[in-house]
This record gives sequence, C-alpha cells and structure tokens, in this order.
Amino acid sequence: MTLFGHGRAVQAFRAALDSGAVHHAWLLAGPRGVGKNLFATLAAERLLADAAGPRVSLPGLETPPDHPVAHLFEAASHPDFRRLERTENEKGDLRRNITIAQVRKLGELFALQPALSDWRAVVIDSVDELEGGAANALLKMLEEPPGRSIFFLVSHAPGRLLPTIRSRCRLLTFAPLDDDAMTSALAEALPEAGAAERATLIPLAGGSVGRAVSIAELDLASLRGEAEAILLEGDPANERRSKLARSLSGKAAAPRYAAYLELLPGLVAEHARRSEGTTRERSLAAYAQVRELTSFAPRHSLDPQATVFQLGTILASVAAEGQGG
Repeated sequence: MTLFGHGRAVQAFRAALDSGAVHHAWLLAGPRGVGKNLFATLAAERLLADAAGPRVSLPGLETPPDHPVAHLFEAASHPDFRRLERTENEKGDLRRNITIAQVRKLGELFALQPALSDWRAVVIDSVDELEGGAANALLKMLEEPPGRSIFFLVSHAPGRLLPTIRSRCRLLTFAPLDDDAMTSALAEALPEAGAAERATLIPLAGGSVGRAVSIAELDLASLRGEAEAILLEGDPANERRSKLARSLSGKAAAPRYAAYLELLPGLVAEHARRSEGTTRERSLAAYAQVRELTSFAPRHSLDPQATVFQLGTILASVAAEGQGG
C-alpha cells in the first residue's frame, strides 16, 4: 500500500532516521482511517530494512518490494517486528480491548537478541484500546525502553491516554486527507470502483480513506441519504425512522450500525454549518444530543433498534418545530 499525504510526518521521521537519533516511541495522533497505521508499518519496515541492509535509497518511507525485509513484512513473519491489536475471543468476537497479556508477551521479543539487525519494532493499533493494566505495562516499557527498540503508538484520541505515556513519546499529528490525496488513495484502495463512484465517496468520508472504504462496502451512502431526508423533511408519521431502525437491528447489521453511529455526528454538524437562524440552533442542539448518544450507546450496549429510532427522533426535531415525534 502507498501512503498518500502526511508529508510533514514523513519528513520528520526521515530526518530522525537519517540522523541516527531515532526516538524510542512515536505517538501517531489523528482521525481514524487517514493512514496512521500504514505510516507506522511503513516506518517500521523501513527502519528494519535499513538496519539489516542493504540500505534503502528511496525517498519517503518506501522499501523496495524485492528487499528481503519487505518479503518478511509481506508474509507477516519478520522476527523482530510485532503488531498489537484487538484479537478475537473464544466466540469469534473481537475483544473490546488489547489485553495486558498481549503487552507482556512483548517481553519475549525483548528478551532475545534481534535476529536480523540490532533493531526491533512494535506497532500498537490502537493504543487507545489498551485495557488499564495493559497501559501500565506499556508505560513501564516506555520508561525503561529496551535498547535499539522503537514503538509506534497509533491513537485516534490522544487526549484520553495516560499523560505519562504521552510525555514519553514524540508526537506526529495526522490531519484528514485533502481531495487530491483522497482521489489517489481511493484509486488504490477501491480499484474495482469507477472514478465517478469514488468521487461520490470523497465528500462523505471527511478525509478518511478508511471511512470511504466502509461507506462503499457497507452501502453507507444510502444510510446517510435516509438520515439526511429525516433532517431536511422530518418524519411526522415515524415511518422513516422506524424503517431505518429495523434495517440496523440484528447481528448481521452490526457493522452497518456501528458505522452509522460513527458517521451521524459529522452529518448533523455539516447540516448545522449550512443552516441559518432557528434551523441552525436546532441543528446545533441536535448535534450535541447525537454526539452524546452515539458515544454512549456502544459503550453501554444499548439496543440498536431503539437507539436508531431515538437518533431518528433527534434528527426529525431539526426539520421543523413539532416534528420530533
């Protein structure tokens, strides 16, 4: 995969790499889906490739595909690299957090001498998802980092991290991609889609390739359209919000439900920016309510059908006084 945009972050890491003074921990902070995990992977691969040799002469973070280290990364088998992310439980469901056992298992990597060079690299995607004990275990590693080791901590909400973790990292910030970068990134991420289809995704995705891909895969454009119709026209007979609630209930609809919760605050915020007068006031009030409910519902496992209906009621309140249902 190619990293599009984020030239300042690339330049900052390359400057450290070229100087030989690479900080042991890098906090990659920014919205979801803009390329932080890809940056971390490419940076780790490039560092390990340069350390093992032959040294790479390409600009940016690229490693030639025929480099021995590139082959190992492609096969997910580099002995000096680890990636921590949420794993599945015994029922096949994704765990809510990265566990302390996963962090402690990194001790096995650091207990041995590096296999291919004198460097080891770890990517944690995302550090926001560490359970409490895991965060403390990571902090101990960052406080007394193993020699010639580098950590890339992907974060979508760095303000929620332990201040002691943040203070031990060098911060790189990642902004949403501009339209040109999104066009190039989606051409690679969604080659089977036509240029016109990809173009329709860009204004919906908010500069996030990950969100654009989700929109395409989960048909979120239709969900957005239904929510927008309630925002603009209301739902006096409860038909629209009831239909939407039914379509997002049940286990099979869980991915679309989760994505809907993620896209809705941005939709209402966008509507507020375009509105004036009392409509703008109602939009801003609805945005606060939507943001609170979409954050609260997954954390407390609220019923999806009831949640979507309630969100529809909030949306309908924006269209006109008395249409909230």
